[in-house]
Amino acid sequence: MVNLRIAFLAALFLGGMALSPFSVNAAEACDRACLEGFVNQYLDALAAHDASKLPLTKNARYTENGQTLKLTDGMWGPKVTLGSYKLYFADPKAGQVGFMGVVNENGHPQILSLRLKIENRKIAEMEAIVARSGAGGFARPQDLVDKPIFHEPLAANDHPSRDELVRIANSYFEGLEKATGKLTPFDPQCTRIENGAVTANNPDGKGMAKMTCGEQFDTGFSPFITHVRERRYPIVDEERGLVYSIIFFDHAGTITNVKWTDGTEHKVNPPFDTPYTFLLGELFKIKNGKITRVEAVLLPVPYGMPSGWSKKE
Repeated sequence: MVNLRIAFLAALFLGGMALSPFSVNAAEACDRACLEGFVNQYLDALAAHDASKLPLTKNARYTENGQTLKLTDGMWGPKVTLGSYKLYFADPKAGQVGFMGVVNENGHPQILSLRLKIENRKIAEMEAIVARSGAGGFARPQDLVDKPIFHEPLAANDHPSRDELVRIANSYFEGLEKATGKLTPFDPQCTRIENGAVTANNPDGKGMAKMTCGEQFDTGFSPFITHVRERRYPIVDEERGLVYSIIFFDHAGTITNVKWTDGTEHKVNPPFDTPYTFLLGELFKIKNGKITRVEAVLLPVPYGMPSGWSKKE
């Protein structure tokens, strides 16, 4: 009887080990290299015009610039070749990975921001934002160069929590909505790049482009951005202090003049004095608790357009 009891307990213990959620998670875990590998698979399949090469979940979904498409449409239609600019950011805890880079559609260089969600070593979600230079916006893919700061891990004594990283990133949008620099912790040399153009802390720029991110916010320039909505933060790269957000900037067109904090009046230039919306994929580098770099891919979309991913839609 004792031997039978020992055998039963041994079987229960070994069976429990085999079915342990920790062992399952270890088998299914996808680290940075694994997640970036899925991006490379995706890009290779895109260039080959063959989505059958992708390991997809049964209900995998693809959106491009907010529209649900099949993997034979949109970017999957024209001839695609891959450019040299590639920026990866990964969130192993959430099973999500992002990419910003240059792709060529029928020979035209475009800027791509891509989000993939991985479930059980398969792609469940694909969200692409493509800034096309001939699509009514602006894009300077030729100016995109590697920025080592995005690849650098945070120092051992600089590891804010996920919630704190998201809070800091969100404070950027709070500052825009409330037209103040007091809410957002900026590094004194914070630089922003939008669609390849340096739009803050640009020594060769003109007007506001010469100012750092913080100096721009301190002017109170932004009341014409009436709403920063559908704020999502799907990728938090804790190791490198990166937060990837997907948001909309709405301009209601109701504000045509803005008084800056220095008392000067400034006319709101078109098209922002009419109902106008930007869809953005925006990446923040947060170091020592401060936003030090911002890189965004953005494009104009119909005013008030939803993303297709919000649970509120």
